[in-house]
Amino acid sequence: MSKTILLTALIVGTSWMACGATRASLTGTTDKNPVSYRPTETIVFTLTPNGGDLVRWERTGDDGKTEKGEEKADTPVVVKTAHDRPGFVRLVAELIDTSGKAVARFDGGAGVSVDAIRPDKPEPDDFDAFWTRHKETLAKVPMDVATCREVASGRADVKLYEVSIPCAGPRPSTGFLSIPANPGKYPARVHFHGYNASWLPDAHNTPKPATLSADNLILLLSAHGYEFNRDEAYYTALRKASGSNGHDYAFDPVQNSDPEQAYFCGMTYRVMRGLEYLKSRPEWDGKTLIVEGGSQGALQSIWAAALVPGVTECRPFIPWNCNMGGPASGRAHGDWHIPWVPALGYYDAANMARRIPKSCRVTITWAGLGDYICPPSGVMAFYNNLTCPKRITWVQGATHFYYPPAAQPFSLGK
Repeated sequence: MSKTILLTALIVGTSWMACGATRASLTGTTDKNPVSYRPTETIVFTLTPNGGDLVRWERTGDDGKTEKGEEKADTPVVVKTAHDRPGFVRLVAELIDTSGKAVARFDGGAGVSVDAIRPDKPEPDDFDAFWTRHKETLAKVPMDVATCREVASGRADVKLYEVSIPCAGPRPSTGFLSIPANPGKYPARVHFHGYNASWLPDAHNTPKPATLSADNLILLLSAHGYEFNRDEAYYTALRKASGSNGHDYAFDPVQNSDPEQAYFCGMTYRVMRGLEYLKSRPEWDGKTLIVEGGSQGALQSIWAAALVPGVTECRPFIPWNCNMGGPASGRAHGDWHIPWVPALGYYDAANMARRIPKSCRVTITWAGLGDYICPPSGVMAFYNNLTCPKRITWVQGATHFYYPPAAQPFSLGK
């Protein structure tokens, strides 16, 4: 899509639910590219209902202001607002039927001076020295006793292995490694899993044949260093043991106050060691190394691009833990975020952004303007800190768990 079209197109997000024999829907648009507004400029949202009785909406944002309204659903509802500083406005609307039940929802927003958004908390003074020490610690753990056990791939053109690589931290780096059966040199790709997805059967059981490739090395790297194809009781117990002080893993502010004890410490070791192992494989072509994942998987891919030399492209989507200090600084956020302590700055994706070399391209394949698990202001803080080739695709009406089928994505960067 050309730049001219991008700046003039209506950006659409739609949500619907079944409503009797018909499908009620609620579509939200802005009067211009939703990340092109300037401070105090009027932002015009149009909510178009299909079905329902009332449209009930609430505007919040990084400025801390709240506005609410309710109108009949017989015509489009226009909401006008403004924002006086670099940041985002969030608009949540529900289509209500005559019984008072919500039958459709829109969750989206608009950005103001988005190119000026930066992390709200300073990075640690010894950020680079910290990671130099961690790389030195990892280097002291020999990798030559890694285990690589072949398992059935379900395909004649691919060989599949369970790998376990000795690592610093409490557990090894583990993953499924698929290698084309035809001898040769191949590009490599590493995939990381999301927070809850990393505990699901698809993450710890033998991958489906369709997810493998005869053209690439693929490493499906575990965030947790667990064993594979175990019974569910094993994973349930391990996840419980990974938490602390009543918090699920990575959410404990007491544990996080010491960056050496934070759960992310071991996870980053496993990321670095997994990529180190993949690069040592004789089947790798030594040229192409792509890392990818969504949410927590996106965070891990960003760590990989920043901490491991040789990554050529990072493809995160809905990246988690960008500008982790945003909620504590008054930025709009949802109810699922890690409480800020300064030591988290070592793991913040927005701080990692500046360490991703220009030889690596970052393509944020999509981010949601209604995603407040990964708030838009945090994603833009990460994006703006990148100095490498970059591109981000925004989706109006998309949340962390919902991508509108009628959405019209739009992009920044090249």
